Amino acid sequence: MLKYFKLSLIRNILILGTIAVFLSGCAMGTRAPVTGFLYTDAKGSLNVSANQLGSKKGTSCATSILGWIGMGDASIATAASNGGITRISNVDSSNMNILGLYAKTCTIVQGD
Repeated sequence: MLKYFKLSLIRNILILGTIAVFLSGCAMGTRAPVTGFLYTDAKGSLNVSANQLGSKKGTSCATSILGWIGMGDASIATAASNGGITRISNVDSSNMNILGLYAKTCTIVQGD
């Protein structure tokens, strides 16, 4: 009886562990300077040129849900286009993550 209980307990733990891995998700921003397990909201620099900081700003973003669905365009070219920028002076990133369930990464371009 005790042997059956131990095997049943081990089997149930393995099943629950496997289910937890598949349902936990892995939605993470890839360029965050820091990460937090519960919540992340961080900004960081990607690239700075010798050009003076421009007056225009453009942003492009991509999101991830559960690490299973990823969508958007967080490219530098799209951010520059969105801001009407032809001469880039600075590229930053903004990253937000909630419990690994939802993540958003944005590229922020400044220039003229």
